[in-house]
This record gives sequence, structure tokens and C-alpha cells, in this order.
Amino acid sequence: MAKRTQKMGIMGKCGARYGANPRKRARKLITSQHARHFCAFCGKFAIKRKAVGIWRCTAAACEKTIAGGAYTLNTPNSSTVRSTVRRLRELKKSTQ
Repeated sequence: MAKRTQKMGIMGKCGARYGANPRKRARKLITSQHARHFCAFCGKFAIKRKAVGIWRCTAAACEKTIAGGAYTLNTPNSSTVRSTVRRLRELKKSTQ
């Protein structure tokens, strides 16, 4: 059988509904939530989404559970907060 969703990929289930741009946005989210992400603890691409905001490393030696975003492991706001906390920590360390 021929591949029927060459352009649409995972969004082939939507058919011709909803418009092109909403389908593109939804495709980005869906592919991100089903992809494996990098685990900072064990160094493998083994983190998978368990539920909304709950991510778990599937490596046998690690199996850490991480709180993250609904569709992606790291949200833009979490990256901003992480860099701000790191900068403030370094600033505090340099003044002491």
C-alpha cells in the first residue's frame, strides 16, 4: 500500500480539516511529545512522556522522573528561569 501521509505525517489522521497552520502547530507538539529526549542524569536519549507534565527516563540504570512541560520536556519559561537562577547563584558566589 502506498504511503498516504507523505506531507502530513502524524497529522494525516486529521484529514483535510482544521486548516494548514493549526495542523502544522499541532504536528510540532505531537512529534515533540512522542519523541525521546536527552536525560541529563544518565546521558542517554531515554526520557519519554508518561502523562501531562510527567517525564520518565526509560534507561534501566536511571529511571528518574522529571516534571516538565505538557508537550515538551523543557518549556521556554523553564529555560529562562534556569538561566536566571544560575546567573544569580554565580553573582552571589562572586560577592562572597
